[in-house]
Amino acid sequence: MAKVALLIDNDFEDMEALYPYYRLQEAGHTVIVIGPEHATYRSKHGYPLRSDKTPSEVSIDEFKALIIPGGQAPDRMRTKPEMVGLVKKAFEKNLVVGSICHGAQMLIEANTLKGRRATCYISVKTDLINAGAMYLDSSVVIDGNLVTSREPKDLPDFGKTLIQMLAS
Repeated sequence: MAKVALLIDNDFEDMEALYPYYRLQEAGHTVIVIGPEHATYRSKHGYPLRSDKTPSEVSIDEFKALIIPGGQAPDRMRTKPEMVGLVKKAFEKNLVVGSICHGAQMLIEANTLKGRRATCYISVKTDLINAGAMYLDSSVVIDGNLVTSREPKDLPDFGKTLIQMLAS
C-alpha cells in the first residue's frame, strides 16, 4: 500500500485532518504526519496530532500522495519555506495531492494552480482564481493528480476519491 504525507500545523480543521488520517489507514495506507517541527499540534477544537517527521527528515520520493487539510494551519504553513517546498516537490513528482478547504492556500503559495480546475472554501475562492485556477463549486474536483474539496461536508467524496486514486 501507499505511503501518504499529511501536512500539519496548529489550528488545523479537526475533521479535515483526522478523517483522511484514519480513513487512509483503514484502507491500508501508511500516513506520516509532517509538521514544521517535532511537536503535538492542536486542532481548532483542541484535538492533538503529533508530527512523525519534519520536512528535512523526509524525501518526497518515499510518498505516493500528500494531503493538505484546512483550518488556519495552511495560513501558518505557507510562511514556512520547507513546508511549501514539499508541496512543490509533490507536484514535480506527480504525486496525488489532496487539498480541502483552506488547504488551497498552500497550493497558491507553491504556485501550482495556474490553468488547473480546483475548489476550496468560499473565502479562498478569489485567491484561487487570482492564482490562475478555474474555480468549480463542487464537492470534489479532480484535475490530473490534484484532488480538491470545499469543506468538511465534502469529506466522504474527498476520502473516496483519494483512495480510488491511490489504488490506480
